[in-house]
Amino acid sequence: MSIFSHIFGKEQQPQSSNTWPNNSSWGALKNGEAVQTVDGPRFLSTVPCGELTLPSGRLAVCDPFVFLSPSGTPFISTPKGNFPVIVTLVDVSEKQDRSHIREAYASIIFSPAAEAYRKSVQLAKDGEKRLEPKEDNFVGFAVDAGTACFVDESAIGPCMPNPQNWYQSLFENERPDCWFKRMDDPAHIRAGIANIALPLAKNGENLILFHSGWGDGYFPVVGSYDSSNRLVAAHIDFLVVK
Repeated sequence: MSIFSHIFGKEQQPQSSNTWPNNSSWGALKNGEAVQTVDGPRFLSTVPCGELTLPSGRLAVCDPFVFLSPSGTPFISTPKGNFPVIVTLVDVSEKQDRSHIREAYASIIFSPAAEAYRKSVQLAKDGEKRLEPKEDNFVGFAVDAGTACFVDESAIGPCMPNPQNWYQSLFENERPDCWFKRMDDPAHIRAGIANIALPLAKNGENLILFHSGWGDGYFPVVGSYDSSNRLVAAHIDFLVVK
């Protein structure tokens, strides 16, 4: 059942049922049910990842190990506050026996309003013009280390140390709090997902990261909107469910 319909009320029909991202096989936030895809039925389940703190309402989406920057990380504008993040997993095994699980979507939910339709949204830096992609097209972001993340763009600079030392001081070392170990720890959230406090955070600023489906690639960000055209959620589609 979709989390939109289970928690937030009756789910409305999208504007189109045939064209991505309003196609019938879209599966973000569906939990304990299967969708029919070009590869056959695919069972979906969700993993709560805690809340993301967004003090500025500038949601940055990027590969945290390659493209995270203290300034100029592309973002979309969202409400301000603390919002739940949920990763939707998909069983891609031939027998649908839960033997091969991949991350299909990562979602952040801003409102309990019912979803009316979805459209792709473009990440951009300050001063860059955001294009309005046509339906079934997108201007996405690159992943080069098999991982993506949500983080408040305005928190990266103040809450992270000198970027020249990030890799050894934060990402890969022998300390139990290194980001790779947190991400791979099945006792944290699950292997492949981590909710990490930014090192210099003073007000709960954090980053939530997750493996990116099949790995490296170029992925769209999709907004869910209510019937008044207000953003109620944002999703990364890792293009596993088609």
